[in-house]
Amino acid sequence: MFMQLVIAEKPSVARSIAGVIGADQKRDGYMEGNGYLVSWCIGHLVSLADAGAYDERFKKWRYDDLPILPQEWQYIIPAEKKGQFAVLRSLMERPDVTGLVCATDAGREGELIFRFVYQMAGCKKPFKRLWISSMEDAAIREGFAHLKPGADYDNLYQSALCRAQADWLVGINATRLFSILYHKTLTVGRVQTPTLNMLVDREAKISNFKKEKYHVVHIAAGGMEAASDRFMNPDDADATKTACAGAQAVCVSVKREKKTEQPPRLYDLTTLQREANRLFGFTAKQALDYAQQLYEKKLLTYPRTDSQYLTDDMQPTAESIVSGLWPLLSFAAGLNIAPQFGRVLNSKKVSDHHAIIPTMEFVQKGFDGLAEGEKKLLSLVCCKLLCAVAAPHVYEAVTATFTCAGNEFTAKGKTVLTPGWKEIERRFKASFKTDADEDTPELARELPEITEGQTFDPVEASITEHFTTPPKPYTEDTLLSAMERAGAEDMPEDAERQGLGTPATRASILEKLVQMGFVERKGKQLLPTKDGHNLVCVLPDVLTSPQLTAEWETKLTAIAKGEADPEGFMVGIEEMTRSLISRYSQISEDAQKLFQAERVVIGKCPRCGEAVYEGKKNYYCGNRACQFVMWKNDRFFEERGKTFTPKIAAALLKDGKAKVKGLRSMKTSKTYDGTVLLADTGGKYVNYRVEKRN
Repeated sequence: MFMQLVIAEKPSVARSIAGVIGADQKRDGYMEGNGYLVSWCIGHLVSLADAGAYDERFKKWRYDDLPILPQEWQYIIPAEKKGQFAVLRSLMERPDVTGLVCATDAGREGELIFRFVYQMAGCKKPFKRLWISSMEDAAIREGFAHLKPGADYDNLYQSALCRAQADWLVGINATRLFSILYHKTLTVGRVQTPTLNMLVDREAKISNFKKEKYHVVHIAAGGMEAASDRFMNPDDADATKTACAGAQAVCVSVKREKKTEQPPRLYDLTTLQREANRLFGFTAKQALDYAQQLYEKKLLTYPRTDSQYLTDDMQPTAESIVSGLWPLLSFAAGLNIAPQFGRVLNSKKVSDHHAIIPTMEFVQKGFDGLAEGEKKLLSLVCCKLLCAVAAPHVYEAVTATFTCAGNEFTAKGKTVLTPGWKEIERRFKASFKTDADEDTPELARELPEITEGQTFDPVEASITEHFTTPPKPYTEDTLLSAMERAGAEDMPEDAERQGLGTPATRASILEKLVQMGFVERKGKQLLPTKDGHNLVCVLPDVLTSPQLTAEWETKLTAIAKGEADPEGFMVGIEEMTRSLISRYSQISEDAQKLFQAERVVIGKCPRCGEAVYEGKKNYYCGNRACQFVMWKNDRFFEERGKTFTPKIAAALLKDGKAKVKGLRSMKTSKTYDGTVLLADTGGKYVNYRVEKRN
């Protein structure tokens, strides 16, 4: 009997697929049955090898070895994944396996994972592609009924390969170059460095901002309130207030305008991450992780999408899901919307995957057994689907203009005519008490009935004082939006704006910047650290320019569509790498010290009076001729079960003694509080003793 080998990205996905296609017998590293073998990768089973694999000498970082430009790319299998690779290779080599099904995640990264394994195993058997947007049984069955030829995705693979190789070339060469020059590991990346640059730019705008004071004059009479334009000069504001106080105001115009706010579009990954950050404070990574877990639990459709529409043939599915959501969502109880689906359907705007929506399986199962974060994210997606098919929000905007003592004043009001989708959103936010919109301006009030020519007197006049405000620091919400739009100003109007990174990679880029110490989180804000500032300052535009990287992303998208040449793209990346190395051969001595850690002074040396600094393993005197040093791992503290902290060291240097709690008795092993004395004999080692028990 001939077999088809199905390869998924993860064991959990392989189990879901095996359950649907009848591969129900467990084997070692795979499942079998009904003419199928189903196995899995463990994420990236095969990766691009590190520089050291090309030449022993590359294991050391030296300027003379740069640039490193592999002629033949090499690949490695991490030690802990070799077992699963061996399983896959032996299955591929089985004579009864006549073909394969690539069932890794349906995207650029999933394509690369499968192709690397296929090539590393030397497999030549034909393969087909499973391309699905949901892990539900029905979607898997449908996918297997319509498998696509593997060759249809060759361009997607080329684009994924170019991205991986470009990231390797820029990452390895630029990281080594600038780390060698500045004597500190400075990780440079094709996407992460321009992202860091955006944060540094924003902080510069904030710190260079000069706030200006301005004044507004308010008039009130007979239930009417109105405000002037800004006065930069306080004397002018005072004069206007004085002229208006007790005078008569006349309404010179009343403008009524009916306005319609159309419902929002459905979520793609970036808009979901942005709103989850704004409403719940989730990081981009948390939002993606929750979405991925819900996808694997069959409750949410494929999350790594850049489309905000459903395909035209999905109307019946969307109708069933929407009608099934009402009983599951407490905030929607009693609401009556006549859903309009035409607005969310547009096959032309769906490339690889449609927008993120809940599944029919969720409609049947509900929220049972989900973690709090998963519940919140899934509720957010449900709310967005209901909003997207609800009626528009319609209101009447009223602007009344008054004159008083020769000055003009304005009052704005708003009357809601049809709450529409905004009522669903309002209820959702109220039910979750979200963090959002602390800073959204108050909605305009309803104005009293005012007619043109109406007079109001006597007028009361007052002045309020305000300040112009600087730009706000980025949050993950606003930074993801900026990454998505990066380079847009320089692109033609109809260009596909890929921005920095892809929806699938942006979260990991932000996490990496935080991990490497170039960015820190402060509440919801993302702020560059001192090292982050310095790194952006020392790097050339070619590495920090969001425009350049956005152009690369656009080219990668074109490669995926078969509209650009992969070789040409890689030649450009190699040329850039070569010129980078030749331009930066040396830097000044002062510049080399830029990333040295600031030394922390913890006290004065008891021998020579110079400053004592904290090192990694000790507290040492800054005077090289003086031998004074206190070791952190000194046996005196280790035997008594205490960490020799900077606080203890500072007290010993200042007073010659330190009160220490919880010292362990060497005789009884009980703990006690005591005073430790610094007994410096002037020799190589410093001694300590316990003066007394407290």
